[in-house]
Amino acid sequence: MSPARRFGAHVRSLRKARGMTQEVLAERSGLSTDTVRRLEHGSFSPSLDTLMKLCRGLDMMMSTLFMALELGERDLARELVDLILSRSAGEQELSFQVLWALFRQLDREEEAAE
Repeated sequence: MSPARRFGAHVRSLRKARGMTQEVLAERSGLSTDTVRRLEHGSFSPSLDTLMKLCRGLDMMMSTLFMALELGERDLARELVDLILSRSAGEQELSFQVLWALFRQLDREEEAAE
């Protein structure tokens, strides 16, 4: 598979993992739907500006995008950190509280199962 097609497949998997359509990603990124479609099909080599917009739409840092591409798998922990860092301080605190409560509940369920 060519590097452009591999990158396109990677972008598609990230978009789908977030439950976004190409139209939603385009809107969040400030790109045209056609640009997103061509990126995903590997028929377009993006500029640095386009990559930065794409990462903004995916709520991830460019380093996370390329690290996952290079490794051939998503790094969910890094994606979660990127997502949280893209939010305001208040939203970060709320995210922490929700995750903390979720993990506490999961731990209680695990203990009850033992």
